[in-house]
Amino acid sequence: MLNKVAFSILISFLFSTALLGQKIYSKIDTLSQKAWADSVFNSMTPEERMGQLFMVAAYSNRDEAHYSEIDALISKYNIGGLIFFQGGAGRQAKLTNRYQSTAKVPLAIAMDAEWGVGMRLDSIIDFPKQMTLGAIQNDQLIYEMGKEVANQFKQLNMHINFAPVVDVNVNPKNPVIGFRSFGEDKFNVAEKGVAYMKGMQDFGIMANAKHFPGHGDTDVDSHADLPVINHSKERMNDIELYPFKALMKDSLMSVMVAHLQIPAYDNREKTPTTLSQKVVTDLLKNELGFDGLAFTDAMNMQGVAKYYEPGEADVRALMAGNDIILFPVDVAKGIDQVKKAIKKGDLTQASLDHRVRRILEAKYWMGLSKYKPISLDNLTARINNSYAEMLNRILYQKAMTVVDNTDQLLPIIRLDSTKFASISFGPSDSEFQSTLSKYAKFDHFKAGTTYQSMIDSLATYNTVIVGYGGITNATSNQHGVKSEEVQFIRDLQARTNVIVVAFGNAYGLQFFGGVKNIICTYEDNEITRNIAPQLIFGAIRAEGKLPVTTGDFKSGTGIKTLSASRLGFGLPSEVEMDAETLQGIDAIMKEAIQGMATPGGQVLVARKGKVIFNKNYGYQTYDSLIAVNDQTMYDLASVTKVMASVQALMYLNENGLIDMNKTLGYYLPEVKGTNKENLVIRDVLLHQAGLQPFIPFWKRTVDNGVLNHAYYSETPGPSYNATIANHMYGSPALADSLWQWVIDADLRRLPRGKEKYDYLYSDMGYYFFIKLAEQILDQPFDTFLNNEFYAPLGLQTMGFLPTERGFLGEIAPTENDNLFRKTLLRGTVHDQGAAMLGGVAGHAGLFSNSLDLAIMLQMNMQLGQYGVEKYFEQNTVPAFTAQQMVNNRRGMGWDKPIVGKDEGPTSRYASASTFGHSGFTGTVVWADPEQELVYVFLANRVYPNAENAKLIQWNIRTKIQDLIYESIWNFNKD
Repeated sequence: MLNKVAFSILISFLFSTALLGQKIYSKIDTLSQKAWADSVFNSMTPEERMGQLFMVAAYSNRDEAHYSEIDALISKYNIGGLIFFQGGAGRQAKLTNRYQSTAKVPLAIAMDAEWGVGMRLDSIIDFPKQMTLGAIQNDQLIYEMGKEVANQFKQLNMHINFAPVVDVNVNPKNPVIGFRSFGEDKFNVAEKGVAYMKGMQDFGIMANAKHFPGHGDTDVDSHADLPVINHSKERMNDIELYPFKALMKDSLMSVMVAHLQIPAYDNREKTPTTLSQKVVTDLLKNELGFDGLAFTDAMNMQGVAKYYEPGEADVRALMAGNDIILFPVDVAKGIDQVKKAIKKGDLTQASLDHRVRRILEAKYWMGLSKYKPISLDNLTARINNSYAEMLNRILYQKAMTVVDNTDQLLPIIRLDSTKFASISFGPSDSEFQSTLSKYAKFDHFKAGTTYQSMIDSLATYNTVIVGYGGITNATSNQHGVKSEEVQFIRDLQARTNVIVVAFGNAYGLQFFGGVKNIICTYEDNEITRNIAPQLIFGAIRAEGKLPVTTGDFKSGTGIKTLSASRLGFGLPSEVEMDAETLQGIDAIMKEAIQGMATPGGQVLVARKGKVIFNKNYGYQTYDSLIAVNDQTMYDLASVTKVMASVQALMYLNENGLIDMNKTLGYYLPEVKGTNKENLVIRDVLLHQAGLQPFIPFWKRTVDNGVLNHAYYSETPGPSYNATIANHMYGSPALADSLWQWVIDADLRRLPRGKEKYDYLYSDMGYYFFIKLAEQILDQPFDTFLNNEFYAPLGLQTMGFLPTERGFLGEIAPTENDNLFRKTLLRGTVHDQGAAMLGGVAGHAGLFSNSLDLAIMLQMNMQLGQYGVEKYFEQNTVPAFTAQQMVNNRRGMGWDKPIVGKDEGPTSRYASASTFGHSGFTGTVVWADPEQELVYVFLANRVYPNAENAKLIQWNIRTKIQDLIYESIWNFNKD
């Protein structure tokens, strides 16, 4: 089980500068270390000691012939270690156990895993490349990544990571380093190199700084040939060596020497630095005083193999002063040549023995004196743990860089007056486009070849978001950036507002000259495509800075953007919730659907401003024809009360247009002289005004099961302009009659001996509230709500009369009404009274998906603030959501929990500050400010028959809410 405290430390760290983690490898018993090394050393013959100087390449995706070859090298030559390359975690673990069981001396296991073991193994998380990390302004996050990479290595019983790359990449055309470097600024490279190194070494994994003495200013790949660097010693000391010296000054344990030709150090022709005593011994060990292990770069690379035979190169590398030969081409030849060099006097047994002792002491530090086989149980899950997933997202988020915001478009604030489009270049960007669509209504386009016609179409939109993918790490072909596509973007920017997201290598930006409003993501993957839209709409801030100069954009460029306090999207661990606990929701929903409590539904959970669980279940109906998806809309039933009427009442109240302590008769002339005249608005909202719970007014419009044609017609027209249901239209007289029936309705009988009515839930008051609002506002109820709340908030589904707004297939049907409307209800409100009003009522009539509801709840929980807009004054929402009476749990309009009891409408864990509402059709919404928690449950449990009460009887909604709270408690368990 992961230490959940670490999550809390990391989350809190984002707002502080506290050191993350607690190092576990600070000191060792040097006497025991020396004693173990001496014991192992003395157990080997001189030839066996030679084998310790070789680290051989191993793969877990090859055949038995390869595996047997490694077995033979271990048993015959006593090789010191293995460097694993491609394969899989489970396969590598099995091989490691096999190889270690064969070895006389425990093997040091290494990997070239600059961005974690996912660089080499399939099905493993890829952490960001070093160029991406170079953009992050918080080096402690780099330390934390180093620590988590160390965890990956520990799970696989590996000991050495050939990272970090501390080459200062001052050459944009560098074909081999580039994105593998932290950048072009030596200070930034050094600081991040130290952080990465310490993260690994503090947790028991040896770091390795490469490629000494600096591979950052080359235009030749040393895998293919020998690069020549003609800089002076002064220049090398100032720039290239600076990060190496910084890491050595701290605690660096090993270095990798590159295959470079640097005449300033050694002017012998075709002499790689790897084979140069002047570089390895004189510079690295003597001048710089490095006392750790010196590894060669891979000896199969053409920078050395092109000019020296196997074995010969190994000897020359040892003569130069290296301690370990990495990836030897031929171990047998190497050892044979070492023996010959000793006989010739080019090498001494004493010098080799000294290196072997140092290697053994390092192995003790690695824990190899107490080696244990790798456990294969849940190995991949242990590596891809939720903490690693969370850290990965945070790293990408903190790197994201706004390099230009000339038109001040970022973040986008106004949603109601903007027409949005997106256009994508390169690979499919469904994740990018779908996330954009969570914030506003978008029309999405794919770039074609008819650019001019596309410009004419796109110019009709206020804002166009360009997702530019296909930017590669290869320096050839402009990093994949096409000049004609960039010209298209320039031409489009001359016609309308354009924001460009460059997905990929930062050096690709040099080909975007003249383009404005650019976000650089550094890499192109599902995470960056999910995060970029959140930055565009202000759910997160831009904080990164370019670590390199690329075209017109200078190193250090990075425009910080503001937070718009909009909902973001992330992982449960980002908000301190346990993902495994939340997975239990699946089982509850499966039970509900299989038991026919509902054909399907949506469950959404948001915490601390992030949606961390948003799942769709089942189908719109039991015939399993249309699956529930993100766009599926449900009849909200009584949730309309709080999402519509209460919002309007809060608006009216804070603007001084109504007083909650005044009566209905004060505002509605129609009720004067009736039993409703003296009903106090606050009491009506608290359901303690004496109103009847529910009156089936529709029965007054039906004679012996036949609709009264004074009220209804099968065809629409001027005299029947209200849609009641499919092929059923109501006359204006219907709404007028209903209003009069509401006014004339009897009150409940006042309990004997009581001066006030007690609490009894009622729909009836909301007939008055819609009238009150429309009279004071002098506009239709639905128009006001859309203009004041729904459109500015960017809600794409929430509203009345969904079929008139163009929705149909997205709407989950409610009841197959056999009593009143004699039809399947789909897109027309289920509540009969609301239907008689034409679908717009104070107590029912809203339709929505889960995300729009979450946004409304979040706005209310944020005290009326959302997207930089202020919808309410700070005190308005708390005044309405607070419990108003001692003997009545409710707020004004809002429902509340019964705290401390296993009864009531909410989970027993809900805090007293919780507010929300439920709906007859199976819907529920709850917000808990104390836990910064939003919960939305949508279902059509009334399909096909409203008598189906299983959802309520089985307590499905509350069970899910219990799990949500339990995920918080479980996360915070030690």
